[in-house]
Amino acid sequence: MTTPTAAPAYPSADRLDLVDDFHGTAVSDPYRWLESTDDPRTTQWLEHQSALMADERTGWTRREHFAGRVEALLGSGTVSPPYWRGDRYFLVRREPGQQFTVLYVIDPDGTERVLIDPMVLDPSGVTTLDSWQPSKEGDRIAYQLSVGGNEESLLYVMDVETGQTIEGPIDRCRYSPVAWVLGGGAYYYVRRIAPELLPESEQNFHRRVYLHRVGASPDTDDLIFGAGMTMTNYYGVEVSRDGHWLQVSASEGTEPRNDLWVADLTQSPLEAPAFALVQGDTDAQTGLTFLRDGRVLVSTDLAAPRGRVAVTRPGAWTSDAWTDLIAEDADAVLESVTILDGPELASDLLLVVRTSHGVAQMSLHGADDGHLIRTIDLPGAGTIGGPVECIDGGPVTWFVFTDHATVPTVYAYDGRTDEVTLHARPPGTVEVPTVHSRQVTYTSADGTEVRMFVLSPTAEPDAPRPTILYGYGGFGVPLTPGYSAAILAWVEAGGIWAIANLRGGSEEGEDWHRAGMLGSKQNVFDDFHAAAEWLIAEGWTSAEHLGIYGGSNGGLLVGAAMTQRPDLFNAVVCVAPLLDMIRYTTSELGPTWTVEYGDPEVAEQFSWLIDYSPYHRVAESTDYPATMFAIFDNDTRTDPMHGRKMCAAVQHATIGTRPILLRTEGDVGHGARSLSKSVEETADTLAFFARWTGLS
Repeated sequence: MTTPTAAPAYPSADRLDLVDDFHGTAVSDPYRWLESTDDPRTTQWLEHQSALMADERTGWTRREHFAGRVEALLGSGTVSPPYWRGDRYFLVRREPGQQFTVLYVIDPDGTERVLIDPMVLDPSGVTTLDSWQPSKEGDRIAYQLSVGGNEESLLYVMDVETGQTIEGPIDRCRYSPVAWVLGGGAYYYVRRIAPELLPESEQNFHRRVYLHRVGASPDTDDLIFGAGMTMTNYYGVEVSRDGHWLQVSASEGTEPRNDLWVADLTQSPLEAPAFALVQGDTDAQTGLTFLRDGRVLVSTDLAAPRGRVAVTRPGAWTSDAWTDLIAEDADAVLESVTILDGPELASDLLLVVRTSHGVAQMSLHGADDGHLIRTIDLPGAGTIGGPVECIDGGPVTWFVFTDHATVPTVYAYDGRTDEVTLHARPPGTVEVPTVHSRQVTYTSADGTEVRMFVLSPTAEPDAPRPTILYGYGGFGVPLTPGYSAAILAWVEAGGIWAIANLRGGSEEGEDWHRAGMLGSKQNVFDDFHAAAEWLIAEGWTSAEHLGIYGGSNGGLLVGAAMTQRPDLFNAVVCVAPLLDMIRYTTSELGPTWTVEYGDPEVAEQFSWLIDYSPYHRVAESTDYPATMFAIFDNDTRTDPMHGRKMCAAVQHATIGTRPILLRTEGDVGHGARSLSKSVEETADTLAFFARWTGLS
């Protein structure tokens, strides 16, 4: 690793004398013009940034190696559990080399048919299958497509027998659940109201729950729920597997709580459900599962931040009528409860999945009183996806297991035999390199113990190695062990990859999340800094060899880290970030995140935000680490303006010779993308880190 003797020639960027007043505080915003892609200055500036990136790439000696290794390590493809509906089941699978997963149906005679292949729908590779939901009988399937990464899902319905689309598209269905009623003639779903009825600033919001009858115009759909409620509400909707009960949940933006209503569909019309309130204005997350014996399971974190399972009866909806079935565990977080039932079992069972410091545990309990029957051995210390049971019930459930060196593999648990068996491996094969994985504990600035996974080519530190430290720390998202081609390719090449379980996630329950949100957000950054210091102190790496990596909320994390501790890292990759925390609410989905970060229009919350907002903490005459901001033109979650403005600010402020760069990409957004685009982005990321952490 050689530090350049001169900085790159950065393009000129006008610095506006623009100052806003927030609650008596002057907030400068010199690069406001970079928020607009229609401004010709922005277009010219982006062209120069692309040229800078092209120059940077000429110094990447490992880029093609990483592209090849990442593609090879993804060569197993993927496969999902079976989703049974009636006498047929559905699954998604990606064969080695395929750009996207493909949706299949397996008919009663065992015939496998393709239902939806995104590359057949659009050979250009910019159309993605966002979600799908079969009817309860399995004869119809609702599916959602979006184009170019914009996540603006269009909803269709297909006849499964013929493979013909029988209706759609219905627009404005972004993030919409689909809840089929019995018979497959209608479903409940969520749709934004028409944009022409709203001011431009509100057109991403105002969702409503509707009943749609297949074949009817969506303009005639029955409004079920949401009118007059908070414009940033998200709604969940679910119909019980027997078609008897409808539940609707409402959360303001991404807040970690919900209000919940339930209706008996046998006692009121589908188009006018008679809702009863289960939980309202309560600081908790709660959901219901309906048992065959008439009881109702309640999964909740009410008075139990690590989660508990209670039981009640229809009509006795409120929390004072709940009886604990599976109590909160002081050392593990409840993730899911799955019902195993049917005449082949002597009694109904509950399969419970918890995580302890992010590592999955599974146990079997009696459904009558929740008593522990036994813990179930898993294939390793990893992560479970699912489990998934038959919609008609039964004694078998399927789940996906993965860890840092194991491709996601489908297993079955059979309550009749009490056995876990292999159900399906991905269709291809891959040779996984040997890595050493450990979970360590370190101490943050305020004395809090934080855990971190460290993956390395050696069992113990042998020299300061090039290291990538990754984190997220927000929205209750846990970072758990999982197969990653990027991690394996990096460690195989001699580097170290560390994943910090920062506050703001849910690895230790909802309290852990709340310890890293709103006015406590600085805890997340302190945890991250302490992780870097621990890696250095223990001899795994040095500041010269350390890079930090994060995307979305994790982009905010590394943006804060590089402005608070620029001395601690040599390289930064900041992907699809939030960085201007004073104007983040002015675009895309920003208004839905005030419940996580705070609202700059509220004086106290403004003070939290301005204290760490990376764009506003960029300091003149600072030697910043080598930094690559990666943004996507069609990102409709985090506006690309954040990366543009921050890049211009750091290019202006840095006095060092390490480069400050902007990587832009079109026809992709915040979420799903084709295999080839994923490989290209990962190869660029690893090659940049290799150059600036000294991986040779």
